[in-house]
Amino acid sequence: MSSREPDPRDVLILPAPPPNAVVRYGPHEDNVADVRLPSAPGPLVVVIHGGFWRSEYDRAHTGHLAAALVAAGYAVAQLEYRRTGPGAPGGWPTTFDDVLAGVGALPALVASAARSLGRPAPLAGPPLLVGHSAGGHLALWYAAHAPASAAPAGVLALAPVADLVEAHRLDLDDGAVSALLGGGPDERPAAYAAADPLPSTPLRLPTVILHGTKDVQVPIELSRRFVAAAGAVDNEIALWELPEVGHFELIDPRSAAWGKVTEALRSLRR
Repeated sequence: MSSREPDPRDVLILPAPPPNAVVRYGPHEDNVADVRLPSAPGPLVVVIHGGFWRSEYDRAHTGHLAAALVAAGYAVAQLEYRRTGPGAPGGWPTTFDDVLAGVGALPALVASAARSLGRPAPLAGPPLLVGHSAGGHLALWYAAHAPASAAPAGVLALAPVADLVEAHRLDLDDGAVSALLGGGPDERPAAYAAADPLPSTPLRLPTVILHGTKDVQVPIELSRRFVAAAGAVDNEIALWELPEVGHFELIDPRSAAWGKVTEALRSLRR
């Protein structure tokens, strides 16, 4: 029987181990996060899932990534947020309000959940952010816009949609950026400016972007453009280009690229 590499897209549908708890950070049904706890105190990682901000994708597909991070000693919270789609309440500014509220509230909520379960609480301090695709955009945006009192310890953005104007021009996922912001950049310039993940002042925040050169869902050129522009403001932002890697390998612990994900995450703590 011949062996083959696992299909990275399988990670979107393969059931993951259940979380230890689900916590709520707001009144809407999507204002929740799955919590997964290691056996010893570890740093808290907040995972922001992708899916082009659309309601058809939720946090479930990052369950394997989260479980692998727990096995590596991290406490993990998978943030859910309101998304776009027919009848869905997400978009500008709702989606962004949820990310601000959720990331800010999760350290205390995860610590409380750990106490209730008799498990070790995460190590004290701000969380690390890990975001994939649209979630990578939201993680970078949060770092650039959160109040100083709620700043993360670092950001790992996996194949982020880091340039919304270019993503709109490329019509990624059939109008995903227009659905998020209510139109194109000429129609909604204020929304595009407010949703831009570029920092306007130095964040002095360790940030790594991982992007595969074979990514067809989110071309690597978006990350290159972001880092070129961000480098003029903040020299702590680094781009790690992964040859022959696509979009979904970065959230698949079975993939050869997974070692780079954990290496990048470790680098944020030094």
